Amino acid sequence: MTLHLYDTRRKEKVAFHPAIPGKVQMYVCGITPYSPSHLGHARCYIAFDLLHRWLEASGYDVDYVQNFTDIDDKIIRTANEEGIDFLEVANRNIADYYEVMDALGVLRADYYPRVTEHLEGIISMIEKLIEKEHAYTASDGVWFSVASAPEKFGTLTGNTLDAVQAGGSGRLVESGKKDHHDFALWKAAKPDEPTWDSPWGPGRPGWHIECSAMSLHHFGESFDIHGGGFDLRFPHHEAEIFQSECCTGREPLVGVWMHNGFVRVDGEKMSKSLGNFWTVRDAFNNYDPLVLRYALLNAHYRNPIDVSEQLLDDAKTNQRRLAEGYGQALIAKEEGEALEPLPPLPTPDASSDSYLPKRLGIIEALAEEAARALDDDLNSRIALAKVQAGISSIDETLQSDQIDEYDTASFAKFAVDWIEEIAGDILGVLPEPAIAKAARDPRLDPKRIAVKEEVEALLARRGIARHAKDWAAADEIRERLNEMGITVTDTPDGASWSIKE
Repeated sequence: MTLHLYDTRRKEKVAFHPAIPGKVQMYVCGITPYSPSHLGHARCYIAFDLLHRWLEASGYDVDYVQNFTDIDDKIIRTANEEGIDFLEVANRNIADYYEVMDALGVLRADYYPRVTEHLEGIISMIEKLIEKEHAYTASDGVWFSVASAPEKFGTLTGNTLDAVQAGGSGRLVESGKKDHHDFALWKAAKPDEPTWDSPWGPGRPGWHIECSAMSLHHFGESFDIHGGGFDLRFPHHEAEIFQSECCTGREPLVGVWMHNGFVRVDGEKMSKSLGNFWTVRDAFNNYDPLVLRYALLNAHYRNPIDVSEQLLDDAKTNQRRLAEGYGQALIAKEEGEALEPLPPLPTPDASSDSYLPKRLGIIEALAEEAARALDDDLNSRIALAKVQAGISSIDETLQSDQIDEYDTASFAKFAVDWIEEIAGDILGVLPEPAIAKAARDPRLDPKRIAVKEEVEALLARRGIARHAKDWAAADEIRERLNEMGITVTDTPDGASWSIKE
């Protein structure tokens, strides 16, 4: 099946064909780093990470650009409140972004351009727009004239010029723009703000022009995919269309526009004023990063998602089931290494009367169904369901008495490859092998293995103390174990222990 993606501009799913066969140019609007990354960011960049992974798994060479808006009103405000340089604010939040996205399994883009690194290109674009009479200068900067290309208005939203009202006519009186639809390309310098020199005096770029300049720098006059949150359709992405197409004369700017849905928390739109604003690190305090990734993928990227305790607890259960299944396959594969050389597996055939060919056929069919789901506008929810069905079938096969130990070992190698390709390389929801094996068998937990000798020595001393009725010594040892993060359970067969989660 050919990959189909929903194009916001054409308002339908379209067959995806990049301009250069085999190569994809993809630009996704990045964060404005005035504060730590939040759940909305996680939703966006996990969605486009899945696209990135699936394009590469489908054989494309992906050139992925994601910007940082490192100069902005909110960054300046935060810097002034803290009495520090604006780049300190931007840099610390960019560092936070990298850390939390790495934890969420978001692969790095190829380029992360910053606004402050592209002032020359931004100024050059503005000069061309003025020359072509799509922009004009005023006392407070440079403005884009929407009336110079009215046919482009509403390209992504379907809005009309008449339907979008001034909303605050006072702002028009206070500014130098000629029409309330116009938007800033260059903002004249204000007190206590960083500025750069330009042909129109000192100032800084408007918000929208930056992405036009950076995409032009990396991709030229047009490219294949542009992504971002649903809220960026207007005004940001429509402004990009105005700026880029009017500057270059080339249209359309983008082959496929993609937008992910909003994040809600317990049914409410996430906002600081409602007290339900979660940073990604807030979520990490209660849930493993892979659980959060699983939860956010278990809904179609274009749909709004309600992040609730129930959603996250369900994701925790499902992600653990996946980890345990992977762990069982890994353990079985390692146990089978002693039996090598192993026999080849039979040809998969879901209609076969023979047990192993039938199981292989069923599992391979699930992989094909997951691939079809992803080709259908990245339907990750269905893909995850197919993976879970595959895990159940693998689990059943590995425990079956209908195949001997040699076929079991061969199947285990197949199962590990199957799980790692779909759940790992493509969906990105697999833990490290050591963690997966520990999920299946806690005795294999690397943390447990690291302290096993010390813990068992302490438990032996505690057993001696208890036998001698030296309760004070026994309690002292138990408290030491507790400080190590060890839970001790006394049973009729002796003491057992586990590491606290």
